[in-house]
Amino acid sequence: MVELAPESTQRPRVTRQDVARYAGVSSAVVSYVVNDGPKKVAPATAARVVDAIEVLGYRPNAAARALKLGSPEMLGLIVPDSTNLFFAEMAHAVEQAASERGYALLTANSAASLTKENNHLRNFRSRQVDGVLLASGLSDPDLSQLVGSDMPVVLLNRSGPREGIPTIGVDFRTGAATGVRHLVEHGHKDIGLVMGRDASSLSDDHRELGWLDALQEAGLPEGPIVRTSFDREGGYSAGRRMFSGPRRPSAVFVSSDMQAVGVMRAIHELGLSVPEDVAIVSFDGSPEAEYSWPPLTTLKQPVREMAEDAVKMLTSRTGPPAGDHHVYATELVIRRSCGCVQPSFEGREP
Repeated sequence: MVELAPESTQRPRVTRQDVARYAGVSSAVVSYVVNDGPKKVAPATAARVVDAIEVLGYRPNAAARALKLGSPEMLGLIVPDSTNLFFAEMAHAVEQAASERGYALLTANSAASLTKENNHLRNFRSRQVDGVLLASGLSDPDLSQLVGSDMPVVLLNRSGPREGIPTIGVDFRTGAATGVRHLVEHGHKDIGLVMGRDASSLSDDHRELGWLDALQEAGLPEGPIVRTSFDREGGYSAGRRMFSGPRRPSAVFVSSDMQAVGVMRAIHELGLSVPEDVAIVSFDGSPEAEYSWPPLTTLKQPVREMAEDAVKMLTSRTGPPAGDHHVYATELVIRRSCGCVQPSFEGREP
């Protein structure tokens, strides 16, 4: 008995010529519609082509298009912690900004590791992406993987410039000082600091400098400092250390929202209340800050604006401006954790 091979159920790939025949146009016209040029197509004709594409399920060959254009129309983004809601928000904003300009986005997580960061840069270079956005876990990232390539790079989440490389970041120092001044205005005279550690720890974090500026300006002594990792676990550990001892500050400035969530858990477990026993101001303005309990007063970074500007730099015809540092202001978003009264969502106090 001879068994017949099963009939293939895979549909044949729809080609541009198939679309052209269905719409009654040339394949060149289909190309003009798909690529939005270089020649204009009459609206009625373009509508027929779009209808044919939808009916037949045509999918343009991205690899062929990239070969023709000499560009994969793709950007690469590296973040130090993809589980951090601030960087997740940043990745989402970059993806939206890239999509609006016709680019796909490859996102990689370095876990604040120099080795992983270098591997991702090497991978992006081998894929010949059109540009790289790097939010490094290092104060001075290693860009040797890009030496000899013409691949542009923009550094994100920076507090200062990098020679020869365009950088983007908020004014961390001024923002932190604004947050600490707000605690001073509440009458606090002993204000601690929970400070995240940079992976390389080569320079002072500008958020710490802002904390010092505000204390010195108010004539107050330095409060206790606990240095820890930029995550909830680090914040929790720092909170246990800072508030379980005999010297307990009445307020604390925390260098990220995620850390602040961990600090609040530690405070609650120690039988204390926020803001009655300890007032908190944090940094980033991530979505998590609004939904913690109590909601966090925080310095919000303009993530969408920074993402759009970074993508615009990478995709401009002239390329990103070498060595320019673009600085953005933060916004103090006042909620309950500092001691201020915040209306509920319905506009009433619960």
